[in-house]
Amino acid sequence: MINRILSTQLADAIAHSPAVALLGPRQVGKTTLALEIVNANDRHALYLDMESERDRAKLAQPELYLADHLDKLVILDEVHRAPGLFPALRGLIDQSRRAGRRAGLYLLLGSASLDLLKQTGETLAGRIAYLELTPFQVLETQHLPTDVLWVRGGFPESLLAPDNARSLRWRQDFIRTYLERDIPQFGPRIAAETLRRFWGMLAHHQGGLLNTSQLARNLGVDVKTAGSYLDLLVDLLLVRRLPPWHANLGKRLVKSPKVYVRDSGLVHALLGIPDKESLLGHPVVGQSWECFVIENLIAAAQGGGKGDVQAYFYRTSGGAEIDLLLAWPDDRLWAIEIKRSLAPKVERGFYAACADLKPARKFVVYPGQERYRLAEDIEAISLVGLAEEIHD
Repeated sequence: MINRILSTQLADAIAHSPAVALLGPRQVGKTTLALEIVNANDRHALYLDMESERDRAKLAQPELYLADHLDKLVILDEVHRAPGLFPALRGLIDQSRRAGRRAGLYLLLGSASLDLLKQTGETLAGRIAYLELTPFQVLETQHLPTDVLWVRGGFPESLLAPDNARSLRWRQDFIRTYLERDIPQFGPRIAAETLRRFWGMLAHHQGGLLNTSQLARNLGVDVKTAGSYLDLLVDLLLVRRLPPWHANLGKRLVKSPKVYVRDSGLVHALLGIPDKESLLGHPVVGQSWECFVIENLIAAAQGGGKGDVQAYFYRTSGGAEIDLLLAWPDDRLWAIEIKRSLAPKVERGFYAACADLKPARKFVVYPGQERYRLAEDIEAISLVGLAEEIHD
């Protein structure tokens, strides 16, 4: 069992909130983590899988069934399969509050951010805490080489497969299952092959600026349709739109977000890259590494329970650029440049961007292990080293 960093945060949320929603893609380990938390804390729990006909039948009248289990933590897996459940939960939560039980009532597991938002407009505002479980990150897999996590991605079955061939096969099957079985549950019917081509285009364009018009032309659909495909993959927590930093600096700033497939292993599966040797000779290698680093650092920032840490990139028309900008709740900025070189050099654009924004800390992430100064206020640091610093 690999310990998940989010486990402490999840246990704390269950102890202090009536309902907790744990979101993450399928097969990322939500159910395993939920049951581990229950067992570790000796809680009385009831597990209901909403993909089971038998369990869904129990909730035909949710108020009646759940009212008999107000003394337990009820875990509702794949909660989007039980539409209209939130109004019943709201009433039961309020009933329990009046009886003196104010926390640890419901743990809702969902495979997309939109799962829980389509529940008849009911949001459980003020009654629910939201957490996101990502695939494994570098801080959780330090017993493995970082390059293994980069090549295979962080989904447990892929990362822990006995060899590269079986890891790639799992990811290819995962993509096929998502396209043919899972995605149709979340919206209008989309041809699996069309969406796979779209997903593949994003992988080829990994970390590039979003140009929806170009994607639509390449796919042979209109801009609105291409935008809806992107929204769907973002809502399924499979793709990230990294927003640009906006400030009134008197500069012409890039206003389009960067877009990338969040799990590096899925990028490589979509592009048919089986192993590290093939990846190092592929044109996507630099952008794959950059997005892998960005995703891990965002996860370290947002998984440490430090409040609302926001991630951006910064680019001006004049060439000033920062790959990742972390905005902390106290308004400090950390500027992070990413280089896949054992002898990283800071570009003029990074210096220019730092002169514009005056960040509190400046780092260059590179594949080596040694931490050293590149300039008086710029440090070269490993991915694991910076992720630990951010998390701690």
